[in-house]
Amino acid sequence: MTEQSARELVSSLIASIPDFPEPGVTFRDLTPVFASGPALHALGASLTEPFAGRFDDIGGVEARGFLIAGAASAICGAGVLTIRKAGKLPRAVLREDYALEYGTAALEVHEGELPPGSRVLIVDDVLATGGTVAAAARLVERAGWQVAGISVALELEGLGGREALGDRYEIFSLLQY
Repeated sequence: MTEQSARELVSSLIASIPDFPEPGVTFRDLTPVFASGPALHALGASLTEPFAGRFDDIGGVEARGFLIAGAASAICGAGVLTIRKAGKLPRAVLREDYALEYGTAALEVHEGELPPGSRVLIVDDVLATGGTVAAAARLVERAGWQVAGISVALELEGLGGREALGDRYEIFSLLQY
């Protein structure tokens, strides 16, 4: 499937929910994409293709990023690194705090989950302000791994996500809104 046909398929299934989670915000719901085998396959393939041969593992950011990372992994045979919300992992972890509009949050990975120097492609559903993805990238680097790139299903333009990440990382987004 070409990137353009994948864009069309994924775009046709995204549900736009006005005024959610608050008035004036349009929520882009990817769950219909996840419920379609062909669309999920197209999404996983599209997000890894630009980085083919340049990553060893796929870092899925909790929670929707896990679904995308799992699909992508099944397609290309890479392992999945789970980048979790704080307090969810049972072994020794590395933690990265980051700011939200209304407070702070944290992401964690198991220490030593991957060999040193592993190349990790970070995937997530949405790039908005960039805080979550930037924290995931810092966490990957602190763990001794390399960020091979950042790949997202949707990029919400005008919220500064790409700018927040700077020029340090190659970023691919299948769709922009």
